[in-house]
Amino acid sequence: MAKARRQKGEEQKPESPGCVLLHQKLCLSVDVDGKRIFGYTELKILLREGTEQIALNAGNLSIGNVTVDDEQSKFEYSPHFQNKSSEDDRRWSSVECSNSAATTASSLYISTLAQEAAPNLIIQCQKSDMMLSNGNVEENTENEASVVPNNSDEQTADGCNGHLVDKAQNVKLVHIDYSLEEPETGIHFTKSLAHTNSQIKRACCWFPCMDSLNQCCSFDLEFTVRDDFLAVSNGNLLYQVLTKDDPPRKTFVYELTSPVSAHYISLVVGPLEVLPDGHNTVLSHMCFSPHLPKLQHTMGFFHTVYSYYEEYLGGEFPLGSYKQIFLPPEVLVSSTCLGASMCVFSSDLLYDERVLDQAIDTRMKLAHALARQWFGVYVTAEDPVDEWLLDGLAGFLTDNFMKRFLGNNEARFRRFKANCAVCKVDISGLTALSSTAASTDLYGTQAIGFYGKIRSWKAVAVLQMLEKQMGPDSFQKILQMIIGRELGTSRSKKLSTREFRHLVNRVGNLERPFLKEFFPRWVESCGCPLMRMGVSYSKRRNMVELAVMRDCTAANSGFMSTDNNSGSESVMSGKEGGDGGWPGMMSIRVHELDGVYDHPVLPLAGETWQLVELQCHSRLSAKRNPKSKKGAKPDGSDDNADLTNQDAPRSGMDSPLLWIRIDPEMEYLAEIHFHQPIQMWINQLEKDKDVVAQSQAIAVLERLPQLSFSVVNALNNFLHDSKAFWRVRIEAAYTLAVTASEETDLTGLLHLVKFYKSRRFDPDIGLPRPNDFRDIPEYFVLEAIPHAVALARGANKRSPREAIEFILQLLKYNDNSGNPYSDVYWLAAMVQAIGELEFGQQSISYLTSLLKRIDRLLQLDSFMPSYNGVLTVSCVRALAQIALKMSTSVSVGHIYELIKPFRSSRNPWKVRIEASKVLLDLEFHYNSLDEAISLFLKFLYEEQCLRGQGKLALHVMHLCQVNVESKMESQISYATLVSLLDLLTSRMSYNNIYLRHHVFCILQIVAGRSPTLYGVPKPIPPTTVPETFGDAQNNMAPLEPPIQVPQEASADLQPSTRVPLEVSADVDPQPHLVVEVSTDVELQQARDMTVEISTDTSKHFDVPPAEGTILLEPSTATSKQNDDLPLVEMMPPKEPDALPVVKGTLSQEPSTDTLKHFGGVPIIVENVREANSVSQGSERRPNVLKIRVRQSSSKADEGSTRNLGQTPARSARGNENEAGPCSSVSVDAPARSARGTPKVNNNEANSFHDGDSRMTTSIASANKQVSMHDEISKDLQCTADSKYEDAGGNKATIPSEEEAKEKKKKEKKEKDKEKKRKREEKLDKKDDPEYMERKRLKKEKKRLEKERAKMESKGIVTATSSEPPRVVVKPVVVPVPGPSIVPQTSRETNKVQQQSGAPKIRIKIKGFGLGRSTPSEK
Repeated sequence: MAKARRQKGEEQKPESPGCVLLHQKLCLSVDVDGKRIFGYTELKILLREGTEQIALNAGNLSIGNVTVDDEQSKFEYSPHFQNKSSEDDRRWSSVECSNSAATTASSLYISTLAQEAAPNLIIQCQKSDMMLSNGNVEENTENEASVVPNNSDEQTADGCNGHLVDKAQNVKLVHIDYSLEEPETGIHFTKSLAHTNSQIKRACCWFPCMDSLNQCCSFDLEFTVRDDFLAVSNGNLLYQVLTKDDPPRKTFVYELTSPVSAHYISLVVGPLEVLPDGHNTVLSHMCFSPHLPKLQHTMGFFHTVYSYYEEYLGGEFPLGSYKQIFLPPEVLVSSTCLGASMCVFSSDLLYDERVLDQAIDTRMKLAHALARQWFGVYVTAEDPVDEWLLDGLAGFLTDNFMKRFLGNNEARFRRFKANCAVCKVDISGLTALSSTAASTDLYGTQAIGFYGKIRSWKAVAVLQMLEKQMGPDSFQKILQMIIGRELGTSRSKKLSTREFRHLVNRVGNLERPFLKEFFPRWVESCGCPLMRMGVSYSKRRNMVELAVMRDCTAANSGFMSTDNNSGSESVMSGKEGGDGGWPGMMSIRVHELDGVYDHPVLPLAGETWQLVELQCHSRLSAKRNPKSKKGAKPDGSDDNADLTNQDAPRSGMDSPLLWIRIDPEMEYLAEIHFHQPIQMWINQLEKDKDVVAQSQAIAVLERLPQLSFSVVNALNNFLHDSKAFWRVRIEAAYTLAVTASEETDLTGLLHLVKFYKSRRFDPDIGLPRPNDFRDIPEYFVLEAIPHAVALARGANKRSPREAIEFILQLLKYNDNSGNPYSDVYWLAAMVQAIGELEFGQQSISYLTSLLKRIDRLLQLDSFMPSYNGVLTVSCVRALAQIALKMSTSVSVGHIYELIKPFRSSRNPWKVRIEASKVLLDLEFHYNSLDEAISLFLKFLYEEQCLRGQGKLALHVMHLCQVNVESKMESQISYATLVSLLDLLTSRMSYNNIYLRHHVFCILQIVAGRSPTLYGVPKPIPPTTVPETFGDAQNNMAPLEPPIQVPQEASADLQPSTRVPLEVSADVDPQPHLVVEVSTDVELQQARDMTVEISTDTSKHFDVPPAEGTILLEPSTATSKQNDDLPLVEMMPPKEPDALPVVKGTLSQEPSTDTLKHFGGVPIIVENVREANSVSQGSERRPNVLKIRVRQSSSKADEGSTRNLGQTPARSARGNENEAGPCSSVSVDAPARSARGTPKVNNNEANSFHDGDSRMTTSIASANKQVSMHDEISKDLQCTADSKYEDAGGNKATIPSEEEAKEKKKKEKKEKDKEKKRKREEKLDKKDDPEYMERKRLKKEKKRLEKERAKMESKGIVTATSSEPPRVVVKPVVVPVPGPSIVPQTSRETNKVQQQSGAPKIRIKIKGFGLGRSTPSEK
């Protein structure tokens, strides 16, 4: 068992530091017709020594009599919400703009939340200093279980909050009489229904309690209602009895023995129909009578979920009976309201046997709500920072159910999509799971909205990583221990992260060093691994080389750890001073011709730049030229050829590799960008049976700049594969549609239409057959085809005529007669497709027919309402989309008048809310955001549905995000800002916490801030809401504290200076200088320095700059704030391949003072004698000035000798047939920004080398941020050549003397053989006249080129002799094959390097020096 938990101190329970709730009894009479409740509650409270007050939470209740131990007691009560007077208008005097309004909203919101969390009912205790005797305790427990049983023990464990109750301790019985009339929050009344909801801090609005998740106790509940109503509440129903009133009333008595928080106490009163479960007597399902048939069909599966959870957790349901109540959606505040042993759902989740699309979503929500009963209600979090654990365990249990009953494909696909979303959003401390700043300080708002989903998905992913590490059996045993230790006992069921970590260490057999790094890295901090990889294959060594660059999705290179005391973020680095990384080893799965091999060799810690070598187990057979046969055809084909191997997958390159997968089992929550040839992605799509692998391949193929016919055919074949998972087939259909273009003759669109017709059309008459949806997976795929077809675009960005005709034909001939299933979602998908169409001049004639079809469907749905109004919602949305796109052809006013009647209260709430959303969209696009917000405020006060109010506010929040992202610069008026602030403080927002949170987010987004409370300073809880505010100041703390560049690092960089550059005709008129300084340990003994000014773009944009690289622009640099490091944007904003830069420019004049040092390295500048015209050719890559410290030994010559083969031109071109994000075999790691974060375009193409199997992988190490004084730069190069091998592999170490001598001998021997072979070839060719003639012409050509160069040089000198010297960037052709970035040094330079012992600076001045006079002066 786990160690005993450490009891929390009093400072951790600010609500009631000296009180512990032991038991509570609630007796109420509910008058639904009069909308009032009245009764009393009794609380048994343990007072600690010295406590004289009892602090409780109570909303807007009418408190009557209060007694403590049957004696009258004084109390102080201040309701949380009170109507503001007219003088409150002065509160907004400080609001001047959206920024000041956002600041005011932040202060007001956080103060209101703090006030609501504080107790507001203070009861005085007269005899707090007297210790009660044993008899006094039992006198106050007439109808309740005794707190202290009669046994010989001096103390016993009470069932609440984990406290030991001594027989002599001070236990008080508090009795409170109260009433509540026409409440607006906490409990809601409608015509024949009364129900509560599970909003945060709203339980106290219908009964006095300690409304805190830390205060748990058992409950006795009694509710008296009309005799024809049912009162459903928590726990087991003990009995129900009729009263003697006239007319008679009925009392329902419930008992909840398991300690729970007051937040989970629920009540539903109304004329409900009960459906007992036929498989389990403890299950009950309830709804109103019209929905009873749907309830019977929906609940047919639920007993399997209940039984599976009990089997997996090894125990019975701990809360007694379990009840599910389905109420109309317009009366609820959310689709799911969780309570102890019961849950209230929206009746929209119910479906009959004719509906297919709703089944999966309903089952997932019901299964998750039941899992929350185990983890969340029964087992609670010890502190708010531990809530992630309960949320994650409930999600983990739900995923296990989904895997067992819905299939492994469904579970893995959903988990993969959730992990992708987490990696995209996990960029700040807001997503840190166990963080005070992201949980406790946010008062529960972190669980609202999109960020709440991200936190839940991340919690599940972290727990699944632990399960992968320890195994499913060990993890299941841990959950059984958490549940089983509480069964049959009365101890408090609290779970902390510390205790869970102890169980993982003990039961899971995981090493302490692993856990010591795992929890701080994944739970207490933010960020996920960001892996960028490329592959190359060495044919000679039969090795696979992976170039790996690891980064973090969070802003800082180190991981973000949040101090639980202060809430401030700090960057924690690893043991070696760089990026700490993540614990564990990532697996690489290589699919070869001879089999599949797993290599767990990729560490997630250590060096951020790595080169991983994997041994291949397969080899290619030698290629043989086929001999001509007697029956061969003139084109080389043979009818008798063996066709058995034609369907075998082709390798992606001249290698035995079929495809490679990184982390195939999703053992880590990581964002992976992997580059491999397109053919390997096609193999992965066609041959890999894993849905994650298929989805990854489709995503990569969709991002290709241009699809080849092989890719289109592969997607089409996968779409036709009925054995593939239907969700992935839908993704393939959408990829075929969005990638259809004129270059491929709209092949993807034609494939979609042909596929649909082959399944649904009658080939004899060419029209659709009647609907038949019995093949459910095929139904979902075919349902998505019309929407995919509507996304296809031609060269004019309009929908092709074939697509419009196809959709119109489907709507016209739809026939659902004889189909056992409803076609409401089928028709809704077709109508949705109409809204996605783009009409051109040639296709505008079809618009009238399509509008008539929509009008016909609207009339049909009004006479025969569809399921949940789905068809009307689609029609309304399609009309709005057409109005926005065709404003010149369709009258917007007509569309407005057509949609406005759907806002009537007679329509279903979904139709009403959708119509309001559409009108807001039209107002936003045709007027402004300010007008849209004003219309939203009007709609909001007309909408009575709480859930609808939240939906409208969420939609307006999205409109504000669109306004900011599109830079529409729509200003919000002062009156609108004040109206939003009034709404934030209104009673409507107090009654609906989701509406209030969304209104706060709207004010933040309008001001350009993050829509969250994270980072807002936590104020001292005020006694009352402040009426006035001071000067408008931004009190928002930065989400990510900026990192300032030390003065020592930027002392030599003067942003105010620049260098005027003049470029030649072949050079980009706006070059960028890259000063590259290599200070590797191997190069510390450098003898000299060389300077190159190169314009070879084939090497500068695939290879990252080494440490200390500085990008400069001749124009004045403009500062741009990055995520965490101030950068200077040197590139044009439209340049996709722009590299991140660091602050700094060169001096305007090439004086020795300004050019003396740059990062501690001298710079050599050439004065210019040329003044050629500047070419204005567009789309040229920036030119690069590279200054590198070179080693003077003979190793430089050796390295250059190995890099023989391809020409630079070939390296720049690559393989034209396989351009794209993953079309390369030789991968150069992408460039890194100043802080080490890679700025790599996912669509960039890597060159594909296939000549003589020469492939080079270059990796430049990144800044570890150890110190600005000690910058380290490494340039690790590993060349995999089939002719010249490097015995050192990927180790960047200096070879020993023996190894060097041996290597020289081998190289000399190979050179001699090569010379001998060439000598023999020349002797043989001397007799060949054609060869001699070509040789003569070649020599003549070289001679002419030298003479022409001399003549041009003389002409330029004469023309530019009178001009002052200027710095120029000239192209230099470096005779180094392939993408290698190490230039060759001349023989003269090597001689100087060998003779000199200390580094020397060599400055070449072409033309006249700075101090010399011109010829005219002489």
